[in-house]
Amino acid sequence: MFPINFSELRNFKNRPVLLIMSFFIFITQNAFAEPGEINRHFITSLEFGPVWQNRNDVQIPNDQSGSRFSLVDLVGQGPYPALRLYVTWRINSRNDLRLLLAPLSYTEKGTFSSPVSFAGETYNPGESVDAMYKFNSWRLTYRYKVYHGEQWYWWVGFTAKIRDAKIKLKQNDLTSEKTDLGFVPLLHLRGEYYFSDQWWLLFDVDALAGGPGRAIDGTAQIGYNLSDKWSISTGYRTIEGGADVEKVYNFAWLNYLVVNINYQL
Repeated sequence: MFPINFSELRNFKNRPVLLIMSFFIFITQNAFAEPGEINRHFITSLEFGPVWQNRNDVQIPNDQSGSRFSLVDLVGQGPYPALRLYVTWRINSRNDLRLLLAPLSYTEKGTFSSPVSFAGETYNPGESVDAMYKFNSWRLTYRYKVYHGEQWYWWVGFTAKIRDAKIKLKQNDLTSEKTDLGFVPLLHLRGEYYFSDQWWLLFDVDALAGGPGRAIDGTAQIGYNLSDKWSISTGYRTIEGGADVEKVYNFAWLNYLVVNINYQL
């Protein structure tokens, strides 16, 4: 969502992006100098569950030569299987680094009700179309604990996201596609509320909006500590956003029901 291609990072017009990246690196380096308790442990979280697409509108290119159509109307809402893996390093009592691997893709069949022009090709109505949608997300987050109360804990930070996206259509021997590999800077917010030693609530958001697009990935979950090392949580996740630029128009809204299994080393 409003990604920045790697080749464009050399352009001085993207100084704000370079400043954000430099600030991210500066804070990460200074995390190791944070005084206080050194925990030095890792938390691995496996999240899985079904995902539905409530909106997925596409126009490529984003001009009169491209047709705006809905992947929801073409192939349906789902559900589709989703999986993501988190690895969090608790550097010390206030600083965390978190790696996220979140692949997501589907290939489904459908038919258009009218001719559709997509990425240089025109697809006929009434004939079967194979539609492939990929939205992989690879992220590294640094966060700092700003509040530690009796029941509430709050973190703020920055996320560096690599978006690996692709939309492809195929009808008989006709095929066209649009790929997108880019960098997206995001702000991060996390909150935890503990009812007791076992039960807790979790709120976690990566988001940024402005210019030609926006990106929001947020979840609310309730969790239970099974032991000192194992815990489980379940809840709702939503991803919403997209870009409205010269070459691409794509806005999607995805909704998940998720289960998390967490293990702390």
